[in-house]
Amino acid sequence: MAKSSAELTRELQDSIRRCLSQAAVLQQHRVKLETKPKKFEDRVLALTSWRLHLFPLKVPAKVESSFNVLEIRAFNTLSQNQILVETERGMVSMRLPSAESVDQVTRHVSSALSKVCPGPGSLIRRGNADTPEGPRDTSPNSETSTSTAHSVCGGFSETYAALCDYNGLHCREEVQWDVDTIYHAEDNREFNLLDFSHLESRDLALMVAALAYNQWFTKLYCKDLRLGSEVLEQVLHTLSKSGSLEELVLDNAGLKTDFVQKLAGVFGENGSCVLHALTLSHNPIEDKGFLSLSQQLLCFPTGLTKLCLAKTAISPRGLQALGQTFGANPAFASSLQYLDLSKNPGLLATDEANALYSFLAQPNALVHLDLAGTDCAIDLLLGALLHGCCSHLTYLNLARNSCSHRKGREAPPAFKQFFSSTYTLSHINLSATRLPLEALRALLQGLSLNSHLSDLHLDLSSCELRSAGAQALQEQLWAVTCVGSLDLSDNGFDSDLLTLVPALGKNKSLKHLFLGKNFNVKAKTLEEILHKLVQLIQEEDCSLQSLSVADSRLKLRTSILINALGSNTCLAKVDLSGNGMEDIGAKMLSKALQINSSLRTILWDRNNTSALGFLDIARALESNHTLRFMSFPVSDISQAYRSAPERTEDVWQKIQWYLVRNNHSQTCPQEQAFRLQQGLVTSSAEQMLQRLCGRVQEEVRALRLCPLEPVQDELLYARDLIKDAKNSRALFPSLYELGHMLANDGPVRQRLESVASEVSKAVDKELQVILESMVSLTQELCPVAMRVAEGHNKMLSNVAERVTVPRNFIRGALLEQAGQDIQNKLDEVKLSVVTYLTNSIVDEILQELYHSHKSLARHLAQLKTLSDPPGGPCQGQDLSSRGRGRNHDHDETTDDELGTNIDTMAIKKQKRCRKIRPVSAFISGSPQDMESQLGSLGIPPGWFSGLGSSQPTASGSWEGLSELPTHGYKLRHQTQGRPRPPRTTPPGPGRPSDFPPSRRQ
Repeated sequence: MAKSSAELTRELQDSIRRCLSQAAVLQQHRVKLETKPKKFEDRVLALTSWRLHLFPLKVPAKVESSFNVLEIRAFNTLSQNQILVETERGMVSMRLPSAESVDQVTRHVSSALSKVCPGPGSLIRRGNADTPEGPRDTSPNSETSTSTAHSVCGGFSETYAALCDYNGLHCREEVQWDVDTIYHAEDNREFNLLDFSHLESRDLALMVAALAYNQWFTKLYCKDLRLGSEVLEQVLHTLSKSGSLEELVLDNAGLKTDFVQKLAGVFGENGSCVLHALTLSHNPIEDKGFLSLSQQLLCFPTGLTKLCLAKTAISPRGLQALGQTFGANPAFASSLQYLDLSKNPGLLATDEANALYSFLAQPNALVHLDLAGTDCAIDLLLGALLHGCCSHLTYLNLARNSCSHRKGREAPPAFKQFFSSTYTLSHINLSATRLPLEALRALLQGLSLNSHLSDLHLDLSSCELRSAGAQALQEQLWAVTCVGSLDLSDNGFDSDLLTLVPALGKNKSLKHLFLGKNFNVKAKTLEEILHKLVQLIQEEDCSLQSLSVADSRLKLRTSILINALGSNTCLAKVDLSGNGMEDIGAKMLSKALQINSSLRTILWDRNNTSALGFLDIARALESNHTLRFMSFPVSDISQAYRSAPERTEDVWQKIQWYLVRNNHSQTCPQEQAFRLQQGLVTSSAEQMLQRLCGRVQEEVRALRLCPLEPVQDELLYARDLIKDAKNSRALFPSLYELGHMLANDGPVRQRLESVASEVSKAVDKELQVILESMVSLTQELCPVAMRVAEGHNKMLSNVAERVTVPRNFIRGALLEQAGQDIQNKLDEVKLSVVTYLTNSIVDEILQELYHSHKSLARHLAQLKTLSDPPGGPCQGQDLSSRGRGRNHDHDETTDDELGTNIDTMAIKKQKRCRKIRPVSAFISGSPQDMESQLGSLGIPPGWFSGLGSSQPTASGSWEGLSELPTHGYKLRHQTQGRPRPPRTTPPGPGRPSDFPPSRRQ
């Protein structure tokens, strides 16, 4: 408190504090106020943070007048301890009791102004009013040199509080807290008005006004929030004053033409404007505002790096002005990187677009170009891009445009030339452009010739390509190696997918495929297409990582694809949304998730899934430790919650908990992966080995008495092969167990233990060095405080106890987290090695057994021909009698039973085919659909009626039906070729004529 306040009574001082209860009183001075020329009266000057108050010497105290520090236009300290203050409302002259009081008031005003805006010292003058400004104290210890550079977020809270006081509004402490805490903690330079959208318009206006004096924030952001006139006026004021605001985003903020015209004027007024990014999308600014803005952009010395004017109701006339601005201001050629003019129908449909094409045809720095929905002629645009945008353009969106404004079947040469010449494209969107066939061919040819691109996303959805487009894709897509993601959704392919899907599998660079809304076919054809898709993703060399069949209305036939996910190892992401697969589909998905270890993301919604279906998924995730993300199924969850709220909430919480668990490093269930892989690797191989071994054993037994030496050598080799085949059954588990035993205490574990010890020592040493350095710096900056402290050594020991890192933390971080991730990857590699070795050995055994079987079968056939004359050298009669029936069986059924052809590569293919869960009995949505499906299998309608049930049961006979051919094959019983036994009893009236007595039952 100032000394001059000692002259004030305690009662008056307390009364002034009570009167200014909302603000802390920092100083009180008894002054002489000049009320009339050369007439002074006693008053009390009370200073708060942002305001100067004058009180009469009366109790109770009542404010006579006050003014905010921001109202001060000039602050002069004159002789005789007199202060002359010029405010917006007039002059205030007062005398203080001492020079010290004058200095205190001056320092307070200067400090307050410096907190609001940088460099306010020009308002403070010492000496006569007519004398020039004297030197000011700007040392670091000066109270008048408070710098906003070291304040929290550039002193925004102080500026905001001062403006609230200046406008007589209540200061929102929540705004100050959010900025000082959240924004400061995130080092956020973007002031987002959406964070404070719950406040009134005048509060938002004051926040925006505070940015005019702030050097911290460089971006003002507002999207989908309608701003009032008060806020927009302050936006203009801020842009006219600010020298730090670099980006302005007012997307769908309710701007009108007059605002953009005023904005253009503000750009001309502020010579220190550093704005380089402007977004005014989704505001009806029309041509008037756009023309004014284009004229002002001519004067931007550095141009703009980003300009977004999507859906702004501008016409070709406005676009012509913009194109001329780009051409007239050379700065745009090197600065403009992001241009968005989308959603402006008819914008590029006339000759006025030539000005923009001329700019695009010149060398420029464009990286992102969005012209979707502008009626652009793609051929003309690509011709311009070919000359100016091949070097830097990364993103190109031409959706909802036409290929050309001219009618003609020939593809413009620009298609092939541009797509073969561009260097950096990573995203091409041609959705809903109705590409002609020749244009599609030119596009694919150009991309196939481009050796600079990789992992390109190509969006051809909703282009109505149909059969002709499918044919073009089949012919040329295999040669396009730069496309990593392809969207073919909603193109009316339908039955053409039967040939298109296998063609897509030939492109091994394709990682992400979108095929939704292309399955409008009959049930039988749909099943064939889905089986083709399953075959594609089950191939060993399949490159696909994600697959989408969203919004295809597959219904219960989605299970055909889901059943393949269980054993699939290539897909990491699947989108099954919008297929109406109901709870049966969820159950099938749960079964797939229980054994799948490669899926990381699943998107599924709009499938009519109830709480029961979500419960199946939750049970599956209990044993699945690899799925990381499952999108929130808003539609299905909402519907399920309405019918069973408690169960739905409980089940979804379980699903979320399992997903959180899977996102943390942990031990993967390797035993489950081993058993799954063992089933995939050995099940089909063992069946083939058993068949071949049984056949070869019969042939060895039939030829064992043959004295020919070559035959005996082959028999000996065949016996060794049979022994290897029997031992190979134990090969996979034995190799896995060996790898598991060697990895228990292997070099990786030992090295991690050693590294943990070394890191612990390094941490202790680093903390010791840091501690000593900090103490030394503290001693240098605050030597007196250090001397007063308890002592250097004791302080070091006390601090040392606080800066230790527990050894178990370091060991856990390395061994339990990083070490576990390493171990999981090692287990995956180990299992792949075991699989490869087993496959390789079994391949060789199968091939050799097959060759041995064919060779021995030929020997038996030769002996049969030689056994006709009696007394053969190899007792051919006996051999032929043993092998006559069997040899006939060889000639007709061997290849069919083995499931192979003469080509031994077919053995590998069948052996390595992954086991897929059979199609569920409930795949059809109605009894009529089921009867139609059974009819396609050759089963007459009403087959189930004889069983006393309208629904098929999970019996062995029904499971066998899943292996029957569905089309293209005539059903034939496996024993059709066997000879029937002779009839012993003539048929009678009560006995069936088609069966012998022994088979009547």
